[in-house]
Amino acid sequence: MINIKKIHESNIKSFKDIENIPFGTAFTDHCFISTYRDGTWVNTSIVPLEDVKFPPTIQVFHYGQEIFEGMKAYRDHQGKISLFRPIENIKRMNKSAKRMQMPEFPNQLFIEGLTKLIQMDKDWVANYPNSLYIRPIMFASSSTVIARPSQEYTLMIICSPVSVYFSDKLNVKMETKFVRAAKGGTGSAKAGGNYGASFYPNHLAKKEGFDEIIWLDSSKKEYLEEASTMNIFVRIKDTLLTAPTSDTILPGITRNSIIQLAKKLNIKTEERPIKIKEMIEEHKKGNLKELWGCGTATIVTFIKSFTYQNTKYELPSLDNKDDYGFILRKTLLDIQYNRAKDPFNWNLKVC
Repeated sequence: MINIKKIHESNIKSFKDIENIPFGTAFTDHCFISTYRDGTWVNTSIVPLEDVKFPPTIQVFHYGQEIFEGMKAYRDHQGKISLFRPIENIKRMNKSAKRMQMPEFPNQLFIEGLTKLIQMDKDWVANYPNSLYIRPIMFASSSTVIARPSQEYTLMIICSPVSVYFSDKLNVKMETKFVRAAKGGTGSAKAGGNYGASFYPNHLAKKEGFDEIIWLDSSKKEYLEEASTMNIFVRIKDTLLTAPTSDTILPGITRNSIIQLAKKLNIKTEERPIKIKEMIEEHKKGNLKELWGCGTATIVTFIKSFTYQNTKYELPSLDNKDDYGFILRKTLLDIQYNRAKDPFNWNLKVC
C-alpha cells in the first residue's frame, strides 16, 4: 500500500521552459519515500518533495552509509512515457546495498512506486532530446553518531527534468596519481563516497585544461577502468573493446545495453583488460579509431583526445556516421524514445 499526498499547486509553473534547465538543478513536485525499521519497509508514500526534512543527527551525515541509482524516463513522439530497464536499476541497487551492509528493497514495490511517481509528475517529462532523470537513493537514517551500521534506513526517489549532460566532445587526462577504486573496495557499488572522492582529482585536471579524467587500475596504473563517471569503450580497427566489470568497475546498465546492441549489429565486441600502452601503440599505427564513455546521464559521450604522461593523443574525426559510437548511440536513443522496435523489451510503459 502506497500512501499518496499531493502538492497543492505544481512548482512547474515557476519554470518558463523546462527544456532548458541546467542538468540536475530542478526537481519535480513529488518524491517516493519508504522507511526500513525492525526488519521491514514501512510508511511507504509519495509526498510533496518540499515536505521532506531530516535532522543533522542521522548517520548518513557522519559515516556515509549511502547508495544511489541513476535512470531515466522518456517521452516519445506520441506523448507516451516509458522507463528504460528499471528492473536492472533496482537489482543493481540491491547489490550495492549488500556491499554497504544495507537492506534490500523489494523489486516489485520499487517498480510500483516509481511508476506511480512518474504518472503523478508526468508534466515534467519533456520531449526529445530531453528526458526525466530519476535518482533513487538509500541512506542510513538512525539518529546516532555510533560508528556501526544504522538501525533505520530511508529509500527515496526524486526526479529532475534534464537536457544533454555533455554537449561537446571531451579532452581527457589519464589519471596516474589518484585512483577511483581499489580491489576489495566499493568500486562496483554505486555508493556516494566513490563520487565524492573523485571531485578533487577532477578539479586538478580541469585546472590543467582537461574536461574529465580516465581512471586507471589502482595497483599498476596500466589498464583503463572508467571514464570519469562513465564506463569506457575503445575501438581498435574494427573491434569494440571495454574493460570487464570487477569489484573496481561499476556494472553500467547503459554499458550492458551497448554491448547487447553491438552484438546484435554484428559489431565485434570484446570485454577484456585494455592497457594504456596498447592504446598508444595502436594510435601510432592509425588503428585507434574511437574512444568514448557511456552512462545513463550521458548515453554516449565522445572523446577527441587523451593525454598520458604529458603527451596528448588526438582521436580521428568523430563526425563519421559510420563510427560505432554514433551508430550505437542513435540505435539506443531510438529504442528509448520509441522510434524503433525494442527487441529486448527494455522499455516499461508508464503512461
